[in-house]
Amino acid sequence: MLFRLTYLAVTNTLAALRLLPMSDRDKDIEILVLRHQITLLERQLGSNRS
Repeated sequence: MLFRLTYLAVTNTLAALRLLPMSDRDKDIEILVLRHQITLLERQLGSNRS
């Protein structure tokens, strides 16, 4: 449990540090890509659950 909490904290910290040098346009593009990936995953889960 402690290992998982540490892992999540380090992962989130590194993700935040990666976003610092990015421009607003780059961040907006990444958000759009992530939303698209989530939509695809939701479709896959929806078809498997039905």
